[in-house]
This record gives sequence, C-alpha cells and structure tokens, in this order.
Amino acid sequence: MSTQQKSKSPLPKIILAVIVLVGGFFGYKKYHYATTHEDTDNAQIEAYFIPVLPRMTGFVKQVYVNDYDQVKKGQLLLEIDSDEAALALEEMQVDVEQAQSDIESARANLTNLKKSIEAQRSSVTSAELMLNKYNRDVNRNAALELAKAITRQQLIDSQDLAEQAAVKFQGAKAELSSTQSKIGILQAALHKAEVALKLKKIKVEQQKLKLSYSKIYAPADGKIGKKSVEPGQFIQVSQPLMTIIDDSRYWIVANYKETQVKSLKVGMNSEIKMDAYPNVNLKGRILSISESTGAKTTLLPPDNSSGNFVKVTQRIPVKIEILEANKYKDILRAGLSLEVSTPLK
Repeated sequence: MSTQQKSKSPLPKIILAVIVLVGGFFGYKKYHYATTHEDTDNAQIEAYFIPVLPRMTGFVKQVYVNDYDQVKKGQLLLEIDSDEAALALEEMQVDVEQAQSDIESARANLTNLKKSIEAQRSSVTSAELMLNKYNRDVNRNAALELAKAITRQQLIDSQDLAEQAAVKFQGAKAELSSTQSKIGILQAALHKAEVALKLKKIKVEQQKLKLSYSKIYAPADGKIGKKSVEPGQFIQVSQPLMTIIDDSRYWIVANYKETQVKSLKVGMNSEIKMDAYPNVNLKGRILSISESTGAKTTLLPPDNSSGNFVKVTQRIPVKIEILEANKYKDILRAGLSLEVSTPLK
C-alpha cells in the first residue's frame, strides 16, 4: 500500500500548477490592459453627407447618375424640363426690345421739343423786334402829327400796328413758356422708360439665372448615396433628391462612458478595429471631445425633473481622426461599427 502511494505520478499537480500560472498570466494581462486602456464598441465611421436640392420647380427631364456612382464636382446630375422657362425668357427679351424702342421714342420727342423751343425763342425775338420798331414809329409819327407833317389817321394806324405787335409778342412768349413746361414731362417720361428698361433687363437676368437652375450639378466630389428622383417626377424647390457622400474625409465618433472620459485627452492615439474587416487594424488620434453628452443633443433630451428619473450612464462623443485614411479609402464606409481602444500611457 505504501509502495503504491510512493509511486503515484506528480502529473496532476504539474498540470494544475500550469493552469494556475497560465490563468494568472492571462488574468494579469487582462487586468493590466484594462487599467492602461479605455475601450468602447459604441463607435462608428462618420462622413459628410451633402444634400442635392433643386432651386426650381418642374418635371425631371433626365437623370444622369445611378445609386452609388462616383461623381466629380461640377458633374451634371440631372436636368429639369425648362421649355416653359425658355419661352418666358424670350417673351422678356422682346419686352426689353420694346422698352428700348420706348426710350428712343421718348428721346426723339424730347429732341423735337427742344428744337421747337429754339424756333419759338426766335419767334419771340422777332416779335420783340417788330414791337420795338412799331413803338419807334408811333413816337416818330406822334411828333410828326404835332408838326402837322402827317395826318391824325396815319398816327392812329401806326398805333394800331404797335398794339398788334405787342399782342403777337405776348402770344409768342406765352407759347414759348407753354412749350418749355413740357420739357419736364418729357424728361420724366424718358426717365420712366429708362427705369422700365432697367427693370426688364433685371427680370431677364433673373430668368436666365432661374433657367440655369434647370441643370443640377454635383456640389462636391464623392459617391451618390440615397437617390429618390426619377425622370418624369414633379419636384419642388428644396426637395431632397439625393445625397453625395464626401469620400475624401472620414472620421470616427466614439461614444465613451462618462466614467471613461476623465482619462482621455486631445492628441492621444487610438487603436481601431472594424467589425466588417476584423483583420484590419487602424490607427487614430483624438481630435476633440464633446462638451455635452449625446443625450443632450437629441431631438427630445431627457428631463430629469419629471419625477421618474432613472440614472443611466451617459455617453460622451469623442471625435477621432483616422491616420493614413487614404490607404483604407476602399473599405471605409460611413456608419460601419468599430471597436476603439485608447492607450492611457
């Protein structure tokens, strides 16, 4: 019996010791990692989503892109039927020509009036000269009549001619004054025609601008995301037609627990794993830390004063730059889930 006890193998103790050592090693490693890293699996890739919005109402004539197409800035995306707007532009251009004719007519009337005024001034001068002549004749004839060199009737005739000349002079002056008063009216009419022309030219430019809205171009480089427009569809101003995902800039928003944020600082490096590509390891750097929790920026933030408060650990968004993002551009997609680990030392 004692011989059997002496010959008992120590293998179980060795195995137990190895298990304890291995377990202790991995336990220490996990503990050390947990105390030197802040991890979260609540993280996603983000990108800029640029909406494509129309600036005119109408029927879609043609769509030149498909879902998820790569597009360049300035590339034609779709075209809105603009036949009616083109006809309206032609009508406005005809109105501009008519307004120009009105200005020419107003200028011609003003020129004619100025020439009439010059002619009437000459008539006034001529009437004044005649009046002066007849007045001199009256004075001379009066002296001759006193000297009995002429008859009384000759004096009266000269006085009649002087009175007629006075009437003609006053009439010429009145006619000149009346004509001069029309200058202001014609100048106002010319100014009104010029303003009308300017206004119609502005409307033409507005219509041309509106007509240019019939073609919608890509506002930036990227890929077409959600597209909700087809040929023949009637669209309104500012109606979302599609989105362009700016694939030149990607970043990560990691939502850390509020108990973790105290250890995070701007500029810290991060280790990133993608759920979609588990064998790809990305590197990142913390760019900024939000000044509020994610819950506070929701459409309906929680109101803790309502009486039914339940304490929940809050999440704080942390923006992380993806280092060497261009190397992984083909696999980066907005919305992909990630695991982010930030070493604290």
